[in-house]
Amino acid sequence: MAIEKVMVIGAGQMGAGIAQVCAQAGFEVLLNDANPEALEKGMKNIEKLLTRAVEKERISESDKTETLNRLHKSEQLKDVKSCDLAIEAIVENMDVKTKVFGELDTFAPKHAILASNTSSLPITEIAASTERPDQVIGMHFMNPVPVMKLVEIIRGLQTSDETYQAIEDMTNKLSKTPVEVNDAPGFAANRILMPMINEAIYAVHEGVASVEDIDTVMKLGMNHPMGPLTLADFIGLDTCLYIMEVLYEGFGDSKYRPCPLLRKYVKAGWLGKKSGRGFYQY
Repeated sequence: MAIEKVMVIGAGQMGAGIAQVCAQAGFEVLLNDANPEALEKGMKNIEKLLTRAVEKERISESDKTETLNRLHKSEQLKDVKSCDLAIEAIVENMDVKTKVFGELDTFAPKHAILASNTSSLPITEIAASTERPDQVIGMHFMNPVPVMKLVEIIRGLQTSDETYQAIEDMTNKLSKTPVEVNDAPGFAANRILMPMINEAIYAVHEGVASVEDIDTVMKLGMNHPMGPLTLADFIGLDTCLYIMEVLYEGFGDSKYRPCPLLRKYVKAGWLGKKSGRGFYQY
């Protein structure tokens, strides 16, 4: 199946990033958000990133203009009627996602694929909220989307080979590296990453070492570009907690139990960089 026009639902950091890379790769893109202010902010952020890329001579001014010309704003999900693919990038909440997928299923053409950028929720359950479960798939982009090369492609129980192949081909066109993952809590990336972050938080909680020293150990000892606690602040401590809860509930294994200090910080509103304070102050 040829994918030519894409709708991205959610104009936040992830959605805007996905819309940007799709437009840069030559796809016509509708960036959708029910909140006009969020939509405008998302479009401005894309333009800002493209301007910075021109200044750093990574793209030309004409590349920037052509990319922006392929980007269009949308405030209504029914606009998906002209699209071959919808990529959902909204809040990590199953009830909200299944509601959106039910609406997309109603409005999208019969041939259209419906994808979710969820970082941990089961694709099989999301697919069950539609009448086309074989055409539902996970596309988990990494943050920041324009920079990171990996895309986890997650097969739900019902996902067809044709759907998988179409998304793998598109991912290659985006100059990303696709990795096939089966539907399991946390998929591959977060099943490995989040317990590491959670264990780093336990090390702080138990007084093993300071926040700064734990990050230094992982940067200098393991050659990580960023320490796990700095990374947690950038991801958002509320997001980290949510994913750990998905893992804990999904596997029923105590090794995935969220650290009490993580819960405490989230309850205090210390969510990381986006709130001005997490393990570090911003």
